[in-house]
Amino acid sequence: MAKVLVIGGHGRVALQLARILADRGDEVDAVIRNPEHAAEVGATGANPIVADIEALDVAELADVIAGHDAVVWSAGAGGGDPVRTRAVDHDAAVRSMDAAAQAGVARYVMVSYFGSRVDHRVPADSAFRHYADAKADADEHLRASGLDYTILGPSTLADGPGTGRIDTTGEESSDVDRADVAATVAASLVEPATIGRTIRFNRGETPIADALR
Repeated sequence: MAKVLVIGGHGRVALQLARILADRGDEVDAVIRNPEHAAEVGATGANPIVADIEALDVAELADVIAGHDAVVWSAGAGGGDPVRTRAVDHDAAVRSMDAAAQAGVARYVMVSYFGSRVDHRVPADSAFRHYADAKADADEHLRASGLDYTILGPSTLADGPGTGRIDTTGEESSDVDRADVAATVAASLVEPATIGRTIRFNRGETPIADALR
């Protein structure tokens, strides 16, 4: 049994992840901003922790992270406001990485996206540019952090039931069910071969556990 902290616990991937982890016997703490979401998060088997990650500094985040075996970042600003996108998807994410190191929690799984890379080539006038920059910079910080990281890059998210199978070999993004993203995060937490890797994936034909090895 592991004790896992999921940051962004009310997201559609995170809610499914919490249920998977709880069902397999892990202890799950889920960080949420809105206390009105606590009941929904609690119904997954997770313990809701109400905290505003935008407002917490590194020391305060370290207090939240301390005592866990792993951190999963599944939070996001949801697009739109460029300032808030940077504040959440980069600044708060980076503080959480630094806080994990400060708290002595080495295992860190980042839920990123398929196209996250410094040379993403998103046009400067695109509304998506702020998100692409924030995610790419945060992922780079994680790679240099010294943490036992895994960066997961799912393609376009869909709401299907999941198949339990993905493809990690494709060079172009297609789509993947959120259910399979959640299952991939859960599997990565128990697969040492994912440490130190960036894994981009689409829906596919390979069982998730095999695809991650």
